[in-house]
Amino acid sequence: MVLAEEPDPLWEGLLSLHLLQTRDAPLVYGRWRRASGGFVAPELLRLRRLAPSHGYSADFLTPAAASAGFEAGVEALLATPRGRIRADLAELARARPLPGWARPLADGDAQAMGGLAGLVRRHHERFVAPYWPHVRSRFDEARSVAARAMMGSGFAGLAEGLHSSVRWASPVLHIAGRHLEGDLYLRGRGLRIIPSFFCWPGPIVLKDGSLPPVLVHPIAHDPRWLSPPPPSTAATHQALAALLGKARAAVLEEMDEGRTTSELASRVGLSPATVSHHVSVLREAGLLTSRRIGGVVLHTVTRLGADLLEPGMTSGIRPCSKPLVRGGI
Repeated sequence: MVLAEEPDPLWEGLLSLHLLQTRDAPLVYGRWRRASGGFVAPELLRLRRLAPSHGYSADFLTPAAASAGFEAGVEALLATPRGRIRADLAELARARPLPGWARPLADGDAQAMGGLAGLVRRHHERFVAPYWPHVRSRFDEARSVAARAMMGSGFAGLAEGLHSSVRWASPVLHIAGRHLEGDLYLRGRGLRIIPSFFCWPGPIVLKDGSLPPVLVHPIAHDPRWLSPPPPSTAATHQALAALLGKARAAVLEEMDEGRTTSELASRVGLSPATVSHHVSVLREAGLLTSRRIGGVVLHTVTRLGADLLEPGMTSGIRPCSKPLVRGGI
């Protein structure tokens, strides 16, 4: 099993295309849909026929070479063997008839393939590239968590934390989902695991078992990822400290990217036992959630906690003699 070293730009493009055709996960992706203008470019509508929001999407749109970057992925797309394209288009046609413009693709027409690569490029430039720092940041966090889980508990520990629909019962990896069916036999080829920013709601794999096996899975999100920058971090911190107490406010503010108890203790300068107590109180108040991944427990902020960290949410709070959260300092 291999963890991807970098986010895969063509997988992110494909999965963002899926999201643009739905209103799924509005708290996470709604602001992105509005900021990017939504799916309104007429020439990009062709991509929807190759990658509908539900069901099968053409496997050749996500070549393994994209692990080396967007340009490498586009070059591999252009070099897709004609047999592969025909097989994928035939699979798409099982759900609905394909338009006339798909025939030149099936024939391997260079101009048609060039046009398709141009659509993929325009989609990437509009809907993915401007948000790449967010994609990369969350990918790095997810990969770090996965690597720690694998080091501590092996692949069983990693599989446990990938998604609730994933279960490892050696030597079989079970993945439940309406878009998944049948068995994938690795036959010694290994499995490349790719954390994905735009993957939603569950893991996805390639349909053709003869292709290099991959498992693309969703990552944890900060719902505020496209929120305007806070005008006054200091004011927000002071208000939070008045509400929760200084130590507990510091713990909550360190939750943005997900932390273990020991990491929190190191960052806020408190003992692990003290931090564990604060975490328990914040979790009971609905401000954070905890989940076990292999041998570690990762704490992340909830939507309620994220709202509390937003500037303005705490600006009207004045110090009081008693804390407002049960068990406060």
